[in-house]
Amino acid sequence: MFDAFLVLKVTDNNQHQIDVLAKYLPEGTAEGIWQFIVDKKVKFRIAKPRKSKLGDYRPPYGKHGHRISVNADLNPYAFLITVVHEFAHLVVWEAHKNRKAPHGKEWKQTFRSMLTPYMSVNVFPEDVQTAVVNYIDNPAASSCADVDLSRALNRYNKVRKIMLDDLPDGSSFKLKNNMVFEKGQKLRKRYKCLCLTNNKWYYVSGVAEVIPIDTQAKLF
Repeated sequence: MFDAFLVLKVTDNNQHQIDVLAKYLPEGTAEGIWQFIVDKKVKFRIAKPRKSKLGDYRPPYGKHGHRISVNADLNPYAFLITVVHEFAHLVVWEAHKNRKAPHGKEWKQTFRSMLTPYMSVNVFPEDVQTAVVNYIDNPAASSCADVDLSRALNRYNKVRKIMLDDLPDGSSFKLKNNMVFEKGQKLRKRYKCLCLTNNKWYYVSGVAEVIPIDTQAKLF
């Protein structure tokens, strides 16, 4: 189980908040992240794991200011990328309010400019750095959508996720929605899979997290 921390609570002991952030971020990055939180008056929450998203940003509304949450179960590199992803939403909202697409060119440019400085100070291990360099050329709405970055980040999870790419062809597997499939032919980055639940065909990403049903499948 993960606790949910409200880490934006500016007090005389801000070092405690930095120490909390440091548990989730790569070494040497917590102070800079905390300073952004303070400067933008963000209510920052380290959230319990959510299946539907890694983090989110909510703009000011009523008595609320900027609000950002990031899942507590992310490894440090995924946590940092997600934090910067949400910070970029905040910056774009301040400049354009709701007049721009959530992941349009303004967000992509902002995200790229905010993440790039971390590339020059050896924050990421080499394999993640290589994947990030390629990813930020045209970042998607989620790092999970990028196959190479998702696989690189997965190597640093405490509990490594089993991805569809890891299973042998013809294997049976279950997704988080409990639908059961048989792994079929790979078409670029997705597999054409037969759903054994309803006998329909679906295209499933190779980096989709799966639950193998074949007990003798040789993974990794």
